[in-house]
Amino acid sequence: MRSTLSKFVALVTAGAATLALAACGSGDASDRKLRVGTLTDAPPSIYLENGTFTGYDNELLRDIAKREGFEVEFVGTEFAGLLAAVATNKFDIGSSTISTTEARKKTVAFSNGYSTGFTTILTKKGASLKDVGAFTGKRLGVVQASVQDDFASGKVPGANVVRFPDYNAGFAQLKAGSLDGWVVPKDIGQKYIDQNPDVPLEFGYTVETKDTPSAFAVRKDNKELLKKINDGLAKAVADGTVARLHARFFKTEPLPKELEQGGPGLPVQNAGV
Repeated sequence: MRSTLSKFVALVTAGAATLALAACGSGDASDRKLRVGTLTDAPPSIYLENGTFTGYDNELLRDIAKREGFEVEFVGTEFAGLLAAVATNKFDIGSSTISTTEARKKTVAFSNGYSTGFTTILTKKGASLKDVGAFTGKRLGVVQASVQDDFASGKVPGANVVRFPDYNAGFAQLKAGSLDGWVVPKDIGQKYIDQNPDVPLEFGYTVETKDTPSAFAVRKDNKELLKKINDGLAKAVADGTVARLHARFFKTEPLPKELEQGGPGLPVQNAGV
């Protein structure tokens, strides 16, 4: 009887230890597949192709994950709720050409930057809308909660800002003539023009956004994952992987000097992290 009781106690103790070890490791980026919130319709940065999430951002994150010993599972979502979903642990990482604004740093922590770019207003050809003042009283489309939303709302006086959940919806409305302008990252606009030569579009007003580089978003208290991403990104810059991926996905956009092989990278200062 005593022997049976001893075996039972030993089994319970071993089981409790196993559960404790599992609980301690549950937040470790190396022992589970991390969920990544991304978009499906914003090439060349983030998009779905033949059922696979790809684009510059996502291929770079795959490379970082491989270097740092964790796996990623991409999940399509709308941009408006992406950062909140990262902050509340629905997603471990946000990958969506996310500009590192001061307001966003209050919600999530950002990795170091992996690209810079330009915000532009696409218009129909011949519209002659080349400066922000020309859009007073015009219908200007944006992806809700994007930096383009901030730009249109704060720096285009008198525009009638129309918000969309994704890029496809806005491009469709611009093509149909329901919008006078569609505010997008320039690389996304260029990709659409290249893929739709039958749609008569041109770039109107364009502004550089180098002061808010794009970065991956993580929960503010997930410092271990933030370190892994930054370490992997630094290695990808150092050995030229970033330069090669940029050349693959961005045919006409120059690579920032900081991201050239062996460059210093684009450090991002997080708020309260």
